[in-house]
Amino acid sequence: MRTVNFAILAPGHIAQSMARAVSEIPEIRPYAVASRDYERARSFADRWDYERAYGSYEEMLKDPLVELVYVASPHSHHYQHAKLCLEHGKHVLVEKAFTVNAAQARELVELSHQKGLLLAEAMWTRYMPSRGMLQELIDSGIIGEISSLTANLGYELSGKQRLTEPSLAGGALLDLGVYPINFALMFIKGEVKEVNTSAVMSPKGVDLVNSITLTFEDGKMAVLHSNMLARTNRLGVIYGSRGYIEVENINNCQEICVYDLNGSLVSRTGVPEQINGYEYEVLSCIRALEDHQLQCPEMPHSEILRVMELLDEIRSRWNMQFPCE
Repeated sequence: MRTVNFAILAPGHIAQSMARAVSEIPEIRPYAVASRDYERARSFADRWDYERAYGSYEEMLKDPLVELVYVASPHSHHYQHAKLCLEHGKHVLVEKAFTVNAAQARELVELSHQKGLLLAEAMWTRYMPSRGMLQELIDSGIIGEISSLTANLGYELSGKQRLTEPSLAGGALLDLGVYPINFALMFIKGEVKEVNTSAVMSPKGVDLVNSITLTFEDGKMAVLHSNMLARTNRLGVIYGSRGYIEVENINNCQEICVYDLNGSLVSRTGVPEQINGYEYEVLSCIRALEDHQLQCPEMPHSEILRVMELLDEIRSRWNMQFPCE
C-alpha cells in the first residue's frame, strides 16, 4: 500500500480516537488538521504529530498535499463539510451518521462520481473483522435459518450538546440508532417491507429513546432499540431454527457466542486485537484509493443511501425535522 496524506477536519472528541488509530498505520502520513480555531488545531497537531495546522477548513483544503480528509464535525455539518472537501478535489471519509437526510447523501454521492473522488462513511462496524466472522457463522448453517434478530445500544449522554440540540441534528437515532440499524441490515439481506417505530421526544424535539421494528420482504424481523438516557447491555442476538448467536457489544464486538436450541453454549470466539477499531475503515479507504474506486466495498454508496432513506422514514413517523433541513 502507498502512503496517504491524511487530514482531519474538526478536531473534536471523536477525532482524537481517529488520530490514535492512524498514528499506528504505516500507510498513513498524519499531515494536516483544521479547526475554526487555529490554537485548537495547533494543539491537536502537536499532540498527534501532524505536520500542518490550519485555522480554517478552506485553507487546509487548498493545500495540494492533502489527499484524504476525515470529516469529524457534528451531524448537522457533515453535508456542508464533505461537499467542501469534494469541491476542493479531496477524497473524503465522513463520520456517521453520513448526513442529516437522504437528499444530502444523494447529492454528495453524485458529486463524488462527477469529481472521480472516493467518498466513504465511517460506520466502523461495517469494516471490522467481527462482521466477516459473524457472516461465516451464519453461512455455515450453525444456527439454521434466521427468523429474527434484536439489537440495542444506549449510553447516558443527556448532557452532550451534540445530542440534545436540534441545530446539531441531535437525538439518539443518528448517533446511536444507526448501529442497531446497520447491524440488522448487515445480517438480514432482504428489502425492508414495513417499518414500525415510536420514540420519546425531548422538550427540544429530538428523540431520547426509540424503538424500531423492521419487517423484511422475506418475513424476517429486526427489533431494535437505542437510548441516550441510559447505558444498555448493547447486545445483538441473531435467532435461527437451530440456535442463536449472541454478540457482545454491537458498537465494537468483543465476543461472539453460539448457543443451540437448548440454550447450551456451542462456541465462544473473541475478536482480533485492534488499535481501537477505527483503523479498519481507514485501511479500506487506502485499498479503495489504490484500486481507483469511489466507494468502499464494506459500505458502498448503495448501502449509505439505504440507511439514510430508512432514517428519513423513521423520523417522518415521529414528525422530527432539523433546522438545517
